[in-house]
Amino acid sequence: MTEIPYCTREDIAGALDFKQTARAAKAIDRAVASGSRSVDSLCHRTFYPALDTRLWDWPNGQYARPWRLWLDQNELISVTALTTGNTVIPATDYFLEPNQDGPPYNRLEIDLDSPSAFGGGGTHQRDISITGLYGYRDAHTTVGTTTTALDAVQTTLTVTGEASAQLGVGSLLRLDGERMLVTGRRQTDTGQTLAAGMDAQAKSVTVTVASGAGYATDEVVLIGGERMLVVDIAGNSLIVKRAWDGSVAAAHSAGAAVYAPRTLTVARGVCGSIASTHTDSALVEQWDPPALVHQLATAEAINIVLQENAGWFRTASGGSSSREATLDALKSLRSQTYDAHGRKARLRGV
Repeated sequence: MTEIPYCTREDIAGALDFKQTARAAKAIDRAVASGSRSVDSLCHRTFYPALDTRLWDWPNGQYARPWRLWLDQNELISVTALTTGNTVIPATDYFLEPNQDGPPYNRLEIDLDSPSAFGGGGTHQRDISITGLYGYRDAHTTVGTTTTALDAVQTTLTVTGEASAQLGVGSLLRLDGERMLVTGRRQTDTGQTLAAGMDAQAKSVTVTVASGAGYATDEVVLIGGERMLVVDIAGNSLIVKRAWDGSVAAAHSAGAAVYAPRTLTVARGVCGSIASTHTDSALVEQWDPPALVHQLATAEAINIVLQENAGWFRTASGGSSSREATLDALKSLRSQTYDAHGRKARLRGV
């Protein structure tokens, strides 16, 4: 199963103001993957949602409470189907616990006031089957729409400026019931051109276009070889930060094409979903990891990139001497994240 990162390539490149190159992108992607999995290891849980069917032995008479099934390292967000001994147990006959603060749920209990019970198969081994959404949270934000239809095998989709501004390589998307992982981006002609020329000076921060409604704040546009970050929009004027992502400020003539990274390369049918067709203007939803999880994954990835660049000998100055960087802020963030979202020893031992 594809493992999902908790931050994006753009999060790291933006924080470090890296120039976009294939080599830098690969280094960042490795750091993002490592940083995200270190968060899982610290918190002893997986945060992203995944649809799956998993099997358990039924809790027979040797257990104190044969109606209670502990899910061990598995955590449930929701249940699609529960069967035992090839018999379906209706949703009205069981409880997901803890009911007051779940999901995620760490156990399932048969309602003792119902006729259902675990067992009924030829053996207790792998007798219980639970199909459901596993993970820690399934929170999504609608970020925009697609601008083209998508069949069940295409691996690229084009999105609106609003979506492009919020998505990055590593974003987990949901279109209808299908989940997709963004694995790459490329520039798309926005269909608009510069309505007035620009010089190469830093004070020239206005990009005039035919329709400012076709863009979004925080979107990165490309004119010639220069990338610019849109920080505000006033009518048909885009207010930008020049020379973004390590590009070089340059003069641009009226009529120059304006591009934006709105074409996404995606892995289809991830997290147990099934690749399907989607219409033009389909809603694009982005999965949101918990804020502290996102922050820690970003910080871990930044630390890895910086340490790799320093040959793992990064130091901090201390008067007349140097010492290894202590990373106190990172240690504090690890502690905060574990306190808020980590599975504590008692739960891990169940």
